[in-house]
Amino acid sequence: MAQTLSSRCCWQRELSVLPAQSPPQPPQVPPPVSPAGPIMAVAECNTGAEQSPQDSDHGDEEVPSTSSSTAGSSSVPDLPGYYFDPEKNRYFRLLPGHNNCNPLTKEGIQQKAMEHKRLQLLEEEDRQTKKITRMGFNATSLLQKSKLGFLNATSYCRLAHELRVSCMERKKVQIHSSDPSALASDRFNLIMADTNSDRLFTVNDVKVGGSKYGIISLRGLKTPTLRVHMHENLYFTNRKVNSVCWASLNHLDSHILLCLMGIAETPGCATLLPASLFVNSHPGDRPGMLCSFRIPGAWSCAWSSNIQANNCFSTGLSRWVLVTNVVTGHRLSFGTSSDVLAQQFAVMTPLLFNGCRSGEIFAIDIRCRNQGNNWKAISLFHDTSVTSLKILQEEQCLVASDMAGKIKLWDLRTTNTKVTVNEYALLPLHVHEEEGILVAVGQDCYTRIWSLRDTHLLRTIPSPHPTSRTNIPSVAFSSRLGGVRGAPGLLMAVQQDLYYFPYS
Repeated sequence: MAQTLSSRCCWQRELSVLPAQSPPQPPQVPPPVSPAGPIMAVAECNTGAEQSPQDSDHGDEEVPSTSSSTAGSSSVPDLPGYYFDPEKNRYFRLLPGHNNCNPLTKEGIQQKAMEHKRLQLLEEEDRQTKKITRMGFNATSLLQKSKLGFLNATSYCRLAHELRVSCMERKKVQIHSSDPSALASDRFNLIMADTNSDRLFTVNDVKVGGSKYGIISLRGLKTPTLRVHMHENLYFTNRKVNSVCWASLNHLDSHILLCLMGIAETPGCATLLPASLFVNSHPGDRPGMLCSFRIPGAWSCAWSSNIQANNCFSTGLSRWVLVTNVVTGHRLSFGTSSDVLAQQFAVMTPLLFNGCRSGEIFAIDIRCRNQGNNWKAISLFHDTSVTSLKILQEEQCLVASDMAGKIKLWDLRTTNTKVTVNEYALLPLHVHEEEGILVAVGQDCYTRIWSLRDTHLLRTIPSPHPTSRTNIPSVAFSSRLGGVRGAPGLLMAVQQDLYYFPYS
């Protein structure tokens, strides 16, 4: 049976309402004996199994709740067509209409409640320096259990990482650049750490429209002075970046592979940018290959580190998968039944894993040279579109998330789910087996960290900025940020700011 974390999924409906100055009074209803259902702007449904009291210490921090739920929704009856404002202690009538000037809308109520909850959590984060991931779990008890032989070395290291994750504190990073004005106006769209976690590739949305790229060196990321330098380039595009990954062509992480959406008469393309265009990170590094491949409508991309597909990358298109050799230009094409939204190559086996809009995850045997019926090596299914997938180191398991916010850990040997995590997390997954954790950011702008072993929610981090679809944080996590001798922790980019959550 698949284990399930308790969680909540959210949806919203926007309704126009009549002005609140003279609402008709609802009929008097006696207080209910039992708790009533939610009557908030955001409907919350618990899709997971119930947690025990010992495991529910973070239950109030999982997702933002609404003001009506925090103000005792059990003390007021649920009246169809009315909204109860706990602050004013009265009902307001909600009717469909076209009064766009009315500030009292379901969406406005939801945003106000979420912002109130976010500020509460930020205040708690600043006030509480030491947090508890599990009941009765602290450094003293961990050390005692290790000395008594109750914990082996592997379990001790894993639980020590959990404890350190729970104690991370937010610190703002100073970013230096040759163009300080750009840092004040350009917003972070995404950040992506390289293999050694000593560089971040960044995509920034510029104020005039479009995107520009940069590389941030993390070698100066040391406490108490947190200063990093951004190396920018004049390379600019007015097209949306659909997918990006590091590519190892000349050496490890020598290039960045980007999938750009086509606009008007300009077709989409996959572009290889040499990292040396931004900064010469390797002594004697010469300008690398800068090339672009015309690929219409690419949703995803992945670089191959498999020796059987050397110097190759894949792109996921609408009903097609293309594998391209950047040196020879040779291509292999595979027809699919759906859009391919996520991809990753295996290293030890000649397989390319693909996540589709239809919810299917399938693996392509890259040794196949035609479009026959035998190239699908593995086929798995989610209920909704698969948006992100990661292969674990031993290549026996795969983690995938979908549009419903469900994260599943698949056992590739039996094609069964070992663990199921239900959460409102639709953005890229970050799996760190060395630390035994999984990190994901939801569209509610909360960053959540789970234990990869038993799916226990270790930490919920609110965004430092107000919640909105344009303020969704992008994160990078590593045990060695800044290189081999770097400091462990989490980096979060949101709006124009970069935050560091170091291990304490």
